[in-house]
Amino acid sequence: MTSIPEALLWCLSAGTAAAVVLAALSIRARGQRADLRSRLTTAEEQNSATLHSNTELSARLRATEAEIRHLAETRLPDLTMALAHPHVPVPGLLDARFAGTDADRALSAVLEQVSDAITKERARVDAAAQSTLRGATTTIQALLYRLQTALQEMQHRYDDPDVAQDLLNADFLNEQALRRVQATGVVCGAWPGLTREDSYLAELVVGATSRLRGYDRVQISNQLRDPIAVVARAVEPVAIVVTELLANALHHSHRELPVTITLQQGNRGASVLIDDYGVGMHDDEIKAAMELLAGENDVLLTQLGDPPRSGFAAAGQLVRQYGFGVHVEPSPYGGVRAVVYIPGDPLLTVLDESAQPMSVMAPMPHRTGLPDRSASVLPTGTASPAAAAPAPSAPAAHAAPAAPAPQRDDRFEAAPPVQQEGELPRRRRRKPVSESEESAERTASPPPRSPEETGSRWAALQRGTESGRAAVQSEPPRSPEGNAQS
Repeated sequence: MTSIPEALLWCLSAGTAAAVVLAALSIRARGQRADLRSRLTTAEEQNSATLHSNTELSARLRATEAEIRHLAETRLPDLTMALAHPHVPVPGLLDARFAGTDADRALSAVLEQVSDAITKERARVDAAAQSTLRGATTTIQALLYRLQTALQEMQHRYDDPDVAQDLLNADFLNEQALRRVQATGVVCGAWPGLTREDSYLAELVVGATSRLRGYDRVQISNQLRDPIAVVARAVEPVAIVVTELLANALHHSHRELPVTITLQQGNRGASVLIDDYGVGMHDDEIKAAMELLAGENDVLLTQLGDPPRSGFAAAGQLVRQYGFGVHVEPSPYGGVRAVVYIPGDPLLTVLDESAQPMSVMAPMPHRTGLPDRSASVLPTGTASPAAAAPAPSAPAAHAAPAAPAPQRDDRFEAAPPVQQEGELPRRRRRKPVSESEESAERTASPPPRSPEETGSRWAALQRGTESGRAAVQSEPPRSPEGNAQS
């Protein structure tokens, strides 16, 4: 065998070692290159993410700035407008992505703080304005009451018909001014300013009607069964409410159309129904009116319009203070129906008509068996069951002089047949009269009456009304069998 030189062996060994080292270095270099490539990719991804995040942050910053501008330029002005006019909508966020975020909560907090600040400032300013108006209306109201008293004294002092008519016109204008001042004062929290005694509900309604222009269009129907009266502390508040509702009915209906008032009695109170035939009210107007009439919320003067319409607001304040109710709804006649409900406890009472007779100006109640006022004027000495019954507890000091006896009419029989108890009234036959006599009676004018004769006739009317009502209330009903036995 040929032996390999030792030097060659060393060379081969060194070459092999170098190859191994080179292979190891190559493998290491490839690993480093892969690691560097991976790190470069990661860096590029991070850089891209950073750029994307910066883009999003820039867009969010621009959106936030837009929201702040939207808050300052649109939302806050609309909020201030909506506080005065609730129908104005307040816009929301400009970008829906902010919903529920910290930015949304911060912007909402700004709106709430501004709303609270504006509301408190409006309430403070309105309270100051109401205080000023309350003091002014109280003083003006007192002066108008003094003027009313002076006019009434002048009406009694002067006998000239022209002067009396002028005084009545001045008194009526003063009454209308007093009504407006009174309603404004009530809205501002003032007391109605007038104390009365217990008054019949029918008299109260007639008095409320007399405060308005167009009172001749009002038709009153009294359906009360009992002589119901309003207690003293609630008389003027109820009169103010009825007056304002009547004013609304008269103002929003044609001057040739009537306004009807119906007084009704229920088991737990009495109601005043006011119906007009006017233009009516829309649903939103009725809703707004009911909110004012409920009297549940404090009313600001700025909420009553320009010029302020204080009628419903004044009624709402009185409803809240005195405990009766007011309701408005579309009327079956095409206009508006207003209902004033007065609870029997504690605002109603029943008066003794013999001790405190109802005014002749009040409408006659539709009670069964109660004589008509026109038929209750009975002359002295006339035999009648209603007139013969003395009025209970009637004071003698108020007895009026006897009315003159009426002249006898020859057209009727001299001795009418006697009516038995329990029988229907018999008809008396009229004697024939010539046409010339009848025409002469129609054209003949009655002689003028003196003031004494007029006063005696009014006294006879009152006396006949009292005695007739007393007879109906005091006499028990009699059956036909009892009458036949007697």
